[in-house]
Amino acid sequence: MLNIYNTLSRKIEKFHPLKKGVVGLYTCGPTVYNFAHIGNLRSYIFEDVLKRALLADGFRVKHVMNLTDIDDKTIKASQEAKQTLKKITAIYTNAFKDDIAKLNILPPTKYAPATQYIKPMVALVQKLLKNGVAYEKNGSIYFNIAKFPNYGQLARLKNQKLKVGARVDVDNYEKDNPADFVLWKAWMPKDGDVFWKTALGKGRPGWHLECSVISVAELGQPFDIHAGGVDLIFPHHENEIAQSEAATGKQFVKYWLHGEHLLVDGQKMAKSLNNFFTLRDLKAKKFNPLAFRYLLLTAHYRSKLNFTWESLQSAQNALNNLYETVREWDKPKIGCAEFEEKFLDAVNNDLNTSEALAVMWNLVKSDYPTSAKAASLLKFDKVLGLDIKKYLGKKEKISTAVQKLLTERAQARAVKDWKKSDELRKKIEELGYSIEDTSGGQKLCTI
Repeated sequence: MLNIYNTLSRKIEKFHPLKKGVVGLYTCGPTVYNFAHIGNLRSYIFEDVLKRALLADGFRVKHVMNLTDIDDKTIKASQEAKQTLKKITAIYTNAFKDDIAKLNILPPTKYAPATQYIKPMVALVQKLLKNGVAYEKNGSIYFNIAKFPNYGQLARLKNQKLKVGARVDVDNYEKDNPADFVLWKAWMPKDGDVFWKTALGKGRPGWHLECSVISVAELGQPFDIHAGGVDLIFPHHENEIAQSEAATGKQFVKYWLHGEHLLVDGQKMAKSLNNFFTLRDLKAKKFNPLAFRYLLLTAHYRSKLNFTWESLQSAQNALNNLYETVREWDKPKIGCAEFEEKFLDAVNNDLNTSEALAVMWNLVKSDYPTSAKAASLLKFDKVLGLDIKKYLGKKEKISTAVQKLLTERAQARAVKDWKKSDELRKKIEELGYSIEDTSGGQKLCTI
């Protein structure tokens, strides 16, 4: 039985779906105006582990992910690139899908671009106006947080003075600004040709509106799980709750899950701080994208993790060691029940992936037949997503050319010719391999 930390209650709770055997899962997707950075990708990997854990527990999962293809950032990016909004968002939507494929993240049941839901967004705003919790000002429409008594329940804002009557027009704003937020933005010249003509007037939706509309349209209200990064708790998720519950009077979501920040030099990784890396940066340094996935699995999703190149190298070394070990194993047969039970217990304990990895390594080092270990390891990998099947039982034939370079490098290292050793390393890497120098000699791994 899965136990998960619910941000709404601030407690670990047993997971019980609203409908037997089926889970409605909504995760906040990317704003497609730039490449996702690895801090963003941490959220998607945590959500992927969550989905894989649900599948391992026997649930069917209907997973919906929005794509923010209309907001302040996408408009600005399209104007700076002198491209249409549709073209610029398509470029970065495809880049995002490429990233998650490289990270072995299972795609959602449905991708939901915000621009495909304008009509139901307008309908929700009209309902909020009718219910007296929204108002118009200079052509824009705002949600009146004073009219929603439970505002702040998710972010714990009850002891913070709400700025009643103050309004924010921007899509992103900080935690010290709990004010009326925009639902529908009146067209302004800086928006250029990005607008819709609707019953609400000429304009476009505010960012917070889309997730309320998309999730309910696809999953109903209430639905089981809404997940995202901790930076979305306020204002985004708080505003989603306000919009959705003020419109219907029903609970919006049963369980809220949030993953912590990935740090760099002790700071939150963010495009606004220009301190971020993308998956392309990792690949340029010859790292396997799944080494990054492995690194994230070593920490609990609710713990901050400081990213360093050294920690990524350690993760890649561990992953390569795993791959090289399983190449020698026999084909999978009957698994190891005691390890499988321990692994599932770790995963069901609020997605404790670090403990799950420890169980995995204990299995690898155990005295069980390799055929039994292989069967269990493949089950583990349905949750871990490390693509172990690709290497299992497949001894690699090293070409004569690579073997010659390895021999030359070993000779160079023997006489401490480090310059030549590095040159030979680069030649080997260009042929698709990485080298780890161990006490037992050179260890060759496929990149």
